[in-house]
Amino acid sequence: MENLMATYQDEEEEEITADPAPLSAVEAPVTLEEVLQEVAKKGSVDTPEPESDVPSADPKKQEAEDKVYIIPIPRFPDKNDDSPDVKICLSKVYKAEKVDVSEDRLTAGSTKGYRMVRATRGVLEGAWYFEIKVVKLGDTGHTRLGWSTDKGDLQAPVGYDGNSFGYRDIDGSKIHKALREKYGEEGYGEGDVIGLYINLPEGAQYAPKPPRLVWYKGQRYMCAADPKEDPPKIIPGSEISFFKNGVCQGVAFKDLYGGRYYPAASMYTLPDQPNCTVKFNFGPDFECFPEDFAGRSVPKPMVEVPYHGFDGRVENGVSNEQKS
Repeated sequence: MENLMATYQDEEEEEITADPAPLSAVEAPVTLEEVLQEVAKKGSVDTPEPESDVPSADPKKQEAEDKVYIIPIPRFPDKNDDSPDVKICLSKVYKAEKVDVSEDRLTAGSTKGYRMVRATRGVLEGAWYFEIKVVKLGDTGHTRLGWSTDKGDLQAPVGYDGNSFGYRDIDGSKIHKALREKYGEEGYGEGDVIGLYINLPEGAQYAPKPPRLVWYKGQRYMCAADPKEDPPKIIPGSEISFFKNGVCQGVAFKDLYGGRYYPAASMYTLPDQPNCTVKFNFGPDFECFPEDFAGRSVPKPMVEVPYHGFDGRVENGVSNEQKS
């Protein structure tokens, strides 16, 4: 057992502890040249000519405007286990295979390395709050709790990449892009209730544009966006803060990029140990709801987040049902 623990500690120490790079809630945009090289293999599709009585003075420019580059969309972009008839809960689709979710879809556990599970619904704007109770760590268990965008890596812990933001049980440090920084005064353990707060003032104005879908040769394609036209935008006044048993540990992350943020957790134990287990509480009845938010906007409980599904409508005509 001592050898196994030593191995885990070595893995923990290998993580980078340098000053973090600027926060990113979305993947770094590729250059336009890279996009064009990729979609050149897929072809292009003509778009309807604009209704105008004034011809373009530049034929080459007119030809360029009549073309749009397209790329295949993910095979199941609308794969979802949420519906308007249920409340927010843990997703059985957007989780790592090794993560176990309870029947009521509020408790999650995992062994054999860090893996992530996220909730079925996320938020674009406003102040929101939920809680996670650390039910069981055991002798070798650890957790990282926080928020993730839809691009967060489910096969890694919260805070592993630029798309998730975590709070670590070991020494209470915060983690983003695998960079650890001192944060809370101390860590947390079994029985502790962690409050997770996010504020995205008018965040919808800074969110990435939704993908443009077109129908071409019998299937849906996504128009390749020019990153120069829609670069990531920082939400002024945005922040993520964590609370331990109702006590604020301070601002963990600020100046977040626009996008949809989902409650997320990752758990770890050694393979021969029982699951490390945490339980989500999306409200409205919280165990340790803070009495004072120190001037922050008072949040809504995550249980009030409305259903948001995938919009699979295409721009150039017929619906998906008619094309199937």
